[in-house]
Amino acid sequence: MTPRISTLVGSDNYFEHFAVGDRFRHARGKTVTEMDGVLITNLVMNTAQGHFNEHVMADREFGRRIVFGGVTASIVIGLASQDTAENALAELGMTGVRFRSPVFHGDTLYASTEVVATGNADRPDAGVVTFDHIGHNQHGEVVFTGQRRVLLKRASHWAER
Repeated sequence: MTPRISTLVGSDNYFEHFAVGDRFRHARGKTVTEMDGVLITNLVMNTAQGHFNEHVMADREFGRRIVFGGVTASIVIGLASQDTAENALAELGMTGVRFRSPVFHGDTLYASTEVVATGNADRPDAGVVTFDHIGHNQHGEVVFTGQRRVLLKRASHWAER
């Protein structure tokens, strides 16, 4: 199945609007800037030379600094959030996070998502959706994969009538 451009509008992505097998290519991309890399990496106190020391990294495998995986994950999940989190009541967890290829400052990231499971929650106003998220760079290389579980509002209880 070819991923479709997301047709969900933020207020339309209730639990009932997701079905197993749905695939979305999220509409926006984000170029990773030096500011993104430095800000988030500093906020989480990651001091690895691979993210900060151009001189040392010039002689290493990639020949330059790499973007911290936490930045990559944040951007990919953020790009998917417009379509998968507008009606979220809770983020339940992430598993299987993998960084497949290095990301560098100046790369542009894009996200796609597949719905892999839906299920009832222990409450009548919400359900659980499990998403597989994939991040690609501007060359189409997969840079990130991860599975995310979200508690989403049910339209039958929350939508304006």
